[in-house]
Amino acid sequence: MTDRANNFPPLPKFLKVKPCFYQNIQEEIPAQHQQLRTLSFVAVYSVTLCLNVIGCIAWWAAGGHGSNFGYSLLWLISFSPASYICWFRPIYKAIRADSSFNFMAFFFIFFLQLVLAIIQCLGINNWGICGWIATVTFYRYNAAAATVMLLTTLLLTLVTALMALVLIKVHRLYRGIGGSVTRAQEEWGAGTWKSAPAKGESSVVDQTAQGPSLPEYPAAVPNYLDNRSW
Repeated sequence: MTDRANNFPPLPKFLKVKPCFYQNIQEEIPAQHQQLRTLSFVAVYSVTLCLNVIGCIAWWAAGGHGSNFGYSLLWLISFSPASYICWFRPIYKAIRADSSFNFMAFFFIFFLQLVLAIIQCLGINNWGICGWIATVTFYRYNAAAATVMLLTTLLLTLVTALMALVLIKVHRLYRGIGGSVTRAQEEWGAGTWKSAPAKGESSVVDQTAQGPSLPEYPAAVPNYLDNRSW
């Protein structure tokens, strides 16, 4: 992988800061599983955090606490890149290299984020999130601002439901290829969880996607003893 230049995040060439990661979903991920590896989910989550900032501004302008706006910026700045690094990259490497260790890392981190998203949907005050409690309560003070907050709340609820769906689908894939904690421990001990499969080598995920292979027969025609009829 050393001969491949990093290409993500895509940055203008005139910047001195260069991309940190290499990824190529079309080449490295089987077509059947590319729907789990697209950046659309990270983008939707980041857009939700952006709308949350707008909702907190409306909340603040209508008489809410300014701390909510500050925390909303913190959620956006920290969780947008953290989502990509902490769970997007592990599941990418897990499917690419059939790595049980990376699958385990994804399950642990993504489950924690799912729990946090459920708490965010509740809308606890002074958390910087326009959840259900904060939105419904604020309708008594300013209906216009609460409506803006409601858009963020609905989108955040949808994202949380999608998180649960993705977690279930990845777990089914993981169990389907024979992943286990024992394999994850072996990869950790051998250090193979860091590397991708060699060029031309297919992983268990590829083999599962392609189905069972046909037996190979010898190229030469066998010689029979005679040409007797049945």
